[in-house]
Amino acid sequence: MKLLANARAGALPFAILLLVVLMVVPIPAFLLDIFFIMNITISLAVLMVALNAERPLDFSSFPTVLLFATLFRLGLNVASTRVVLVHGHEGEAAAGHVIEAFGTFVIGGDYVVGLFVFAIIVIINLIVVTKGAGRVSEVSARFTLDALPGKQMAIDADLNAGLITPDEAKKRRVDVATEAEFYGSMDGSSKFVKGDAVAGLLILAANVVGGLILGPVSHGLGIGDAAQKYTMLAIGDALVAQVPALLLSIAAASIVTRVKSDKDLAGQIGSQFGSARTWTPVAVILFLLGVMPGMPHLVILPMAAAAGFAAWKLKQIAARPVIEEAPAAEAAEPADPSKIGWDEVTEGMMVNLDIGYGLVPLVDERRGAPLMARITGVRRQLSKELGFVVPQVRVRDDINLAPYTYRLMLGGVCVGEDQVSPDEMLALDTGQGFGQLTGKKAVDPTFGLEATWIAPGDADAATGQGYLVVDAGTVMATHLNHALGTHASDLLGADEVQALLDGLKDRNPQLVAALAPLPLTTLTAVLRALLSEGVPLKEFRRIAAAVANAAQRTAEAHEIVELIRPELGPLIIQKLAGVREPLRVMTLEGGLEQLLGQAMRADPSRAVIEPELGRRIVDALQAAAQPLIAEAKPFALVVQPAIRVAIRKLVRSILPDTPVMSFFEVPEDKAVEVVAVIGGQPQPQALAA
Repeated sequence: MKLLANARAGALPFAILLLVVLMVVPIPAFLLDIFFIMNITISLAVLMVALNAERPLDFSSFPTVLLFATLFRLGLNVASTRVVLVHGHEGEAAAGHVIEAFGTFVIGGDYVVGLFVFAIIVIINLIVVTKGAGRVSEVSARFTLDALPGKQMAIDADLNAGLITPDEAKKRRVDVATEAEFYGSMDGSSKFVKGDAVAGLLILAANVVGGLILGPVSHGLGIGDAAQKYTMLAIGDALVAQVPALLLSIAAASIVTRVKSDKDLAGQIGSQFGSARTWTPVAVILFLLGVMPGMPHLVILPMAAAAGFAAWKLKQIAARPVIEEAPAAEAAEPADPSKIGWDEVTEGMMVNLDIGYGLVPLVDERRGAPLMARITGVRRQLSKELGFVVPQVRVRDDINLAPYTYRLMLGGVCVGEDQVSPDEMLALDTGQGFGQLTGKKAVDPTFGLEATWIAPGDADAATGQGYLVVDAGTVMATHLNHALGTHASDLLGADEVQALLDGLKDRNPQLVAALAPLPLTTLTAVLRALLSEGVPLKEFRRIAAAVANAAQRTAEAHEIVELIRPELGPLIIQKLAGVREPLRVMTLEGGLEQLLGQAMRADPSRAVIEPELGRRIVDALQAAAQPLIAEAKPFALVVQPAIRVAIRKLVRSILPDTPVMSFFEVPEDKAVEVVAVIGGQPQPQALAA
């Protein structure tokens, strides 16, 4: 393999050296024939690769291949021009058999006909194919570059939602960058093809003029004889070069006009033309045209019959039932209708996603089941973040739901419900969008952003306008990811905690032994309390060690949580501030905090703040937090340890993602930036039962 790679690496410099040799060193006519056939072979191979590519990036080397193929052809033009001008007086075979064949057989030996044939080929290549492909390349490059930021945002959104892994995100980023570079290169490469066509015209003129001068002056030929010999060779040489040039132009046009598909060009066209509704009107129109007086009936009517036969055959294929082989099932005893099983009255799955019948195609295996793959990605990513395996999600259709409605059920409780449009795309305004979109207005169910359901064909334009465009499956998967993350504590049960202990036992058996006196139910309650406040269980060894130490002082779950939180402070703040970034915190005004602390120490059982005071604290906290939330700057609310639980209960409903920490939970070596001080008018009764 290494030898083969070295051979490939050395072939390219050798080919470039060969181009220089063709332009400088005279070569015999038989080598010229070989190189002309090689040129046609390369052009055909490039065209076949372009037609068989499923997407443009499958032939990402095309711009460079086009450059070298054009240089090779121009080098042949220089070599053939030298042969034509030096040996053209000897006859039509002086420049090789390939040029002779194109000069005699293709154009019938008449150089006037050859001039017109060559002119028509150049017009087709230069005006039609090359100009159109160049315009498509220019527009594609512009739209691709405009859509680049939106596509990168979409990749980041999928990664954050757990729909893709970091490796998949890296691959998609490379694909996006390669796509932008490819269309930019194609925009420039189209100029090679255009310049090649113009060069063909100039080289033909140079050969004709040079022959008319050299024939009479150097070889004593008459003007008519010189025109006959040199013009025939010049036209043959030009046609030999223009045929491969036309093939490469067609290849370039087919690449830049491709639309992304999972099929090659032949399969894509065949699937779109393979419909009886297409050929039935064609057959009828051709038949009516064929029976009109004066028309060539023997040509049109057979064609109408062929179109009709195609329509009939395609209709039969479409009506043919799809037979799926079902696995042989073992014979089972008939169910007793009088029996009621436990599976009829109990819910077997913790997490359920109920969908209306209009969303069934999203989970249809015959269509790839795109939603199921995204749900698996959500579970995998969320399991890595939380530190335990998230339970499976059962997707089921519910006839009681509206067609395009879905509902997220967790432990029998609805935690989310919304509607999506499976045949449209949702364009989210993340603050960078501009312009108006045509479609149905909506609100993103996860983040509450303003959004619009648009047609799939408008997705690229919306991405270019700064909108984040996602499909219905992504919307549902993102909503599911957010709902499961918010209710992570409900996903953790005794079985999951036992699995964590079993995994830890293999690495730290003594630590698990230290936890043995603590009941499994108490440990589960401690871990669920941590999850409810956004502390993941990824560092379970560290959490277990802290719990083992705290369990020697108390057996109450809520007391253990408060005892271990100072040791887990670094785990909490690492999501709020970088290593060198100060921790943004809010605190309570000193007098208010002292009053709450005194009341809490006097009666620890009264952990609910007086309603009026609580409302004022909440209003002040919302006002202070709004600018930070708008700028996506995370922060923490830091209070005295004695009132942390009460304050957490107070702010949980308005700022669920904001951690409430005690002073002891902030590491001593961590820089702190106080962004706000929450004050309030103390009331005689600070806490209420």
